Amino acid sequence: MSQKYLIRIAELESQLRQKDQQLSLVEETEAFLRSALARAEEKIEELKAFIRRFASNAAKAKQATSRKKLLDKMTVEEMPASSRKFPWVNFKMDREPGKIVLEVKNATIDGGDGIICKGLDFSLGGGDKVALVGEYDTLKTAFFQLIAGETKAPDGVLKWGNTISYSYFPKNNDAYFGCDLSLVDWLRQYSKEQDETFIRGFLGRMLFTGEEALKSANVLSGGEKVRCMLSRMMLSNANCLLLDEPTAHLDLEAITALNNGLTAFQGPIIFCSQDHEFVQTVANRVLELTPNGVLDRSITFDEWLETKKKKK
Repeated sequence: MSQKYLIRIAELESQLRQKDQQLSLVEETEAFLRSALARAEEKIEELKAFIRRFASNAAKAKQATSRKKLLDKMTVEEMPASSRKFPWVNFKMDREPGKIVLEVKNATIDGGDGIICKGLDFSLGGGDKVALVGEYDTLKTAFFQLIAGETKAPDGVLKWGNTISYSYFPKNNDAYFGCDLSLVDWLRQYSKEQDETFIRGFLGRMLFTGEEALKSANVLSGGEKVRCMLSRMMLSNANCLLLDEPTAHLDLEAITALNNGLTAFQGPIIFCSQDHEFVQTVANRVLELTPNGVLDRSITFDEWLETKKKKK
C-alpha cells in the first residue's frame, strides 16, 4: 500500500476520532441538561407541595409565602439539587387485632374550663382509621388520655379487646425527655433488641446519624422529639395506634413519611392533626366531640367538612 493511501487512512481515522469526541460531548451535554431539568422539576414540585400543604396553616404561613416567592423568581440555572431527607416510618404488628378493639359506653370527656362531652358511645373496629375533629382541642386530648389509661372517666365503661396492644403518642411529650441519656440509651429503653448496632441503625433511619445518635435527649428540638416518639411507637409493634397531633413539629418530609406509614398500617388508628391532606388521606372515619354531642360517621375528612358547610 502506497504512502499516499496510508496518510489518507490516518486522516480519516483522525476525523472519526474527532467526530466521536464531538458526539460524546453532545451526549454529555444532553445528560447534563436532562439532569438539570429533573432537578428543577423536583425542586418545583417540592416547593409547590409545601405551598399547597401549608398555605392555610397559620404556623407555617410565612414559610409557605417565602417558598412561593422563591418559586416565582427561580430559573432552571438557580435550581439547587434537592436536599430532601425522609425518615423511615413503618409500623408493624406483633399480632392481628381481634374483632373487639375498643368499646366506650356512656363516658364523660372533660376538656376543662367547662367544656364537657357527655354520654359518649364509641366502638373501634379492626379496619378503622378514626380522625378526631372539631374546634375543642382539649376535648380531643382528654379523650386520648382517657382511652390510653392516663385518666379515668367519672362514669361510663371503657374496655380494650384481649388481643389489643396500643401505643400512644401524647400531644405533650416533654415528660419523656427530662433525662440526660444519649439517644441510643434513650431508645434502648423501649427496644427488645438491646444491641447498640441495631439501635444506631434504627436511629439512622430516623435521620439521627453519626454523632447525632449520641446527643442528649434533653436538648432535642420539637421535631426531633417527635421522630424519637415515633421510633418508640414502631419498636412497640403495637396493633393499635393512638396519636394526638403527631404532625405539629414535623417538616414536610417527615409528615409525608408518617402519612405513608399510617396509610400502610393494617391495624386500627385514632389520631388528630391540623394538616388537612394528612387527615384526608389517612382517615376513613370521623369522630367529632363537642359539648353538644358527638358526630361519628364513616366518611372522609373532606366529606365531614362539606357537612359542616351545609349546616352553616
